[in-house]
Amino acid sequence: MENFFEEKELKESCYFAKDYIDFINECRTEKEVIAKVKDILFENKFKCIEEMETLNPGDKVFFVNKDKSMYIAVIGEDSILDGLNIVGSHVDSPRIDLRPNPIYENNGLTLFKTHYYGGIKKYQWTAIPLSMHGVIYNEKGEKQIFKLGDNDDEPVFTITDLLPHLAEKQMDKPMKEAVNGEELNILAGKEKIEEILKEKYAIEKENFEFAEIEFVPELKAKFVGFDQTLIGGYGQDDRSCVFTSLKALLNVKIPKRTCVCILADKEEIGSYGNTSMSSNIFDYFINQIIDKKEGNFVGAIQKVYLNSVMLSADVNGAYDPNYPDVFENNNAAYLGKGVNFCKYTGSKGKSGSSEANVEFMIRLKNKLDENNIKYQFTEMGKLDIGGGGTIAFILADKGIDVIDCGLPLLSMHSPYEVIDKNDLYEAFKNYKIFFEEII
Repeated sequence: MENFFEEKELKESCYFAKDYIDFINECRTEKEVIAKVKDILFENKFKCIEEMETLNPGDKVFFVNKDKSMYIAVIGEDSILDGLNIVGSHVDSPRIDLRPNPIYENNGLTLFKTHYYGGIKKYQWTAIPLSMHGVIYNEKGEKQIFKLGDNDDEPVFTITDLLPHLAEKQMDKPMKEAVNGEELNILAGKEKIEEILKEKYAIEKENFEFAEIEFVPELKAKFVGFDQTLIGGYGQDDRSCVFTSLKALLNVKIPKRTCVCILADKEEIGSYGNTSMSSNIFDYFINQIIDKKEGNFVGAIQKVYLNSVMLSADVNGAYDPNYPDVFENNNAAYLGKGVNFCKYTGSKGKSGSSEANVEFMIRLKNKLDENNIKYQFTEMGKLDIGGGGTIAFILADKGIDVIDCGLPLLSMHSPYEVIDKNDLYEAFKNYKIFFEEII
């Protein structure tokens, strides 16, 4: 394949990739992402918007919604009514959650009952090391934070699989039925696990009713392959876009238009709930900006949205040589060819899609070309094969011009996804240009 990237870009992408690998190794859940980003924002002189009485060009503000989603802005010189430049990604990833009453014993083994989160291939989550993350309130009402299994001196967890010697019936089943949800039980140890939890953490069995515990792959993000161009790791859907859009906003000084970075939750389960993009908390944040920059009035927020543009920063399935039959070559996304744009997502007859207006797309293309951004316009797979969605439709419903824009990715929703480090750096450059220039 032709190398689209110059030598200087290749060196810069390598340094950028190393910072990214550290980020996704540290941030394994949505709460951990938000906590890490909050620390980064404080280091870069951002302030909570509720602490500000007025807003002026160059001011840097954010709002955290229940420790699971966040909205960040750098205030621009132009009137807020002229619109916003928005890049929005999501912080949640497929995983295994605990049920409210998870603990049970069976013939000398203690297991946890689970409820999987998001669209996964269940068989991929068996026989791999898992780490335990989350919070639980113990008998004393104290909040216990778990990050157990990521360090070399800590135990891991796993979901067992059936040995091939006894799996003839299992292997005769369709793949989606080979492992069912009720079989995704975490191996927590042998006997007396409840006693260990009580002695070490003051946690009783009943306390799990007041917990948010997630199990994620313990597998560390690393470079993949001899040339170290690819990056493998868990949760790159969509933390690759979280990292690149955040880094892009941190590089913005005093923009013409106010720039907004969205870090949403619950995208993987349809964007439902009060920390998702469907909640009205984003409107609250924008109303705060209007109030404190130039004063609010009835209909002001609708006017802001009508003049706004957005990149819905989410990944797309990359062409995989192992499975060529599901891709349409002319419209597939390819690793190493730059940032990926999808005019529409959805499935079959564009069902459930948010389709970008061509007038917005041509303005965007002109900016990409002016700034030598490497990009590709694609779809996800052949028609009638499947499909997917993002947060784009939610912002489009507000009247904002939106297009999906992220990285091509292999093994999406698996415990170990793969991206190209040069695409990662190109995404950062693209989001930075989008923030800084009027589209």
